[in-house]
Formats: sequence, C-alpha cells, structure tokens
Amino acid sequence: MAYRFNDKLDFRLTTSEITPMRSGSFALPKKWSLTLKEFPETGMGYLVVTVSLKDERVFEQVLIDSGYVVRVRGLADVPFGGDEIVDIKPTHAKWDWTETP
Repeated sequence: MAYRFNDKLDFRLTTSEITPMRSGSFALPKKWSLTLKEFPETGMGYLVVTVSLKDERVFEQVLIDSGYVVRVRGLADVPFGGDEIVDIKPTHAKWDWTETP
C-alpha cells in the first residue's frame, strides 16, 4: 500500500484516500505502462493525460495514478477500458479532484 503525507504532515493517507477510484477504474495494460514511464509526472505518482480511443472518442483530462486509470474529469465513472486505447499524451492539466461530476 502506498502512503503520502497530507498538507499538514500530521498523518499519513493512502493513495486511495487521496485519489478515490471510480467505477470502471483499471490497471493500464503493460504496453501503456511502458509508454507512460517516458513522460514526466504531473505530480507525485500521477499523470494527467489525454486518452484517444479506437472509436475516435477523446478524453482530455484522465487521471492515471500508480499505473491505474482512476478518474476522468467531469464523469462519475471511467467510460472505457484499456483495450480501447489507441493513444495517450500527457497534458498535466490539473483540477480539483474533489469536484463532483
């Protein structure tokens, strides 16, 4: 289990407490994990990326944390799977993860 300190450094939070996983979250296939290693992180252990799919849909703010697709900005669930991805590009666009879709 990964731990990170909160703002006040007075106790530890698990990664899942910082980045709650949504329905549909999944571990990236190895093909994409190797690609992501070449990108600089947006923050400690996570990336914000644009994901393009086989059906030509594009999601511009997708959060990948520790190798898992965990959030898509503005959506309650992750609406795609790893086998649908044709391209991933880093955007590093940050947003308030506590906002609700």
